[in-house]
Amino acid sequence: MDSTSPVKNSPDENISALATSFVDAGQAVGFRPEIYGEIEGCPLLALTRRTPGPRPRIYLSAGMHGDEPAPPQALLQLLKRGVFDQRATWFLCPLLNPTGLARGTRENADGLDLNRDYKDLSSLEIRAHTAWLRRQPNFDLTLCLHEDWEATGFYLYELNPTNRPSLADPIIGAVSTVCPIDPSPLIDGREAQGGIIRPVGDPLLREKWPEAIYLRAHHSSLGYTLETPSALPLAQRIAAHSAAVETAIACLPIPGPV
Repeated sequence: MDSTSPVKNSPDENISALATSFVDAGQAVGFRPEIYGEIEGCPLLALTRRTPGPRPRIYLSAGMHGDEPAPPQALLQLLKRGVFDQRATWFLCPLLNPTGLARGTRENADGLDLNRDYKDLSSLEIRAHTAWLRRQPNFDLTLCLHEDWEATGFYLYELNPTNRPSLADPIIGAVSTVCPIDPSPLIDGREAQGGIIRPVGDPLLREKWPEAIYLRAHHSSLGYTLETPSALPLAQRIAAHSAAVETAIACLPIPGPV
């Protein structure tokens, strides 16, 4: 698939072919593909690349909601461009909801919002994903790529319980050059400032857990959920995600010589 072409997000889309594009692009730059499960004949895919020596461990995910096509395309473009290089050890899950992507729906084929299932683990997809996560080391940074049909601009959630140096402002600054930032003081029902949401209450107390909260509880002390506005052109949303990811990587301290 040409990563610059518009995404056909319909029941006819060949998700297996998209997965193959990720495998091919990943293997070309040293990633190891792993099929950690399958749903309706579509693979649940992870890609890992381990770099020798002390390097940060960075996890990225996309494709959680099937009506959000920009995140998988952004990861595929970044992969092909060699952005995931020897600066870090990488863990990618680019197609978390293949049946939703095939149908162009937020939910999976059973009508479940997978990004509310990380506490109950009622879906095959999330049970398989969390089983894969438990086999990995802890991460120094997690990036979950999403889109928002109601947003007027880009925004992000930061989960940073140990008060590590924040990457939020540099990410917002970089994205602002290619995409408007949502200026609302209230986004998605939560207080925001300059496109940044930092939850005031303990997110672990939420009844339904999204992926980001599961990662914060079990795998990482620094995580960002990146949200582009779905109303903007696809290419602009891909550019916004790419700018956010590349900036987060560049700002994360990397120990030792590169």
